[in-house]
Amino acid sequence: MAEMWVFGYGSLIWNPGFAYDARLVGFVRDYRRVFYQGNRPLAARQLLRRFELQYLEVREKQYDEKIYLDLYTDPSPKTPVVKNVMVYFATTNKESNVNYLGPAPLEEMARQIYLAVGPSGPNKEYLFKLEGALNKLGVEDPHVQELANSVRGYSDNQLSH
Repeated sequence: MAEMWVFGYGSLIWNPGFAYDARLVGFVRDYRRVFYQGNRPLAARQLLRRFELQYLEVREKQYDEKIYLDLYTDPSPKTPVVKNVMVYFATTNKESNVNYLGPAPLEEMARQIYLAVGPSGPNKEYLFKLEGALNKLGVEDPHVQELANSVRGYSDNQLSH
């Protein structure tokens, strides 16, 4: 199997679940990470084995599209570091993406994340692990930071009012 790169923008950053041969911290242009998925919601990893691809197909099945984009490590160059990085992508099409919830006010998203528990555990843990992994990589993501701070502000007492 030829070498392949996959772009991880969520739990693949801190918990890939498979061995990989190389890792780059970078970004794809014209896309951003948002918490608009109802199901379990930046690093590219090089895959050389068929097993990892099969594993990803099962793990990332809630995303309704698989697209190929170019990976950049610097905002100014016009030439990508890696071309055709595989990205599992959640579209806004509610017919093909039944988990799409769409934009919501920050407090509503925070409340939902605070309460939600998925197959991998509490959604707030997912958010905090993502925040920690991004911080460790030196990646600033205002949306993730603002959402994590809002979720931290929640308490069980707030939910009863």
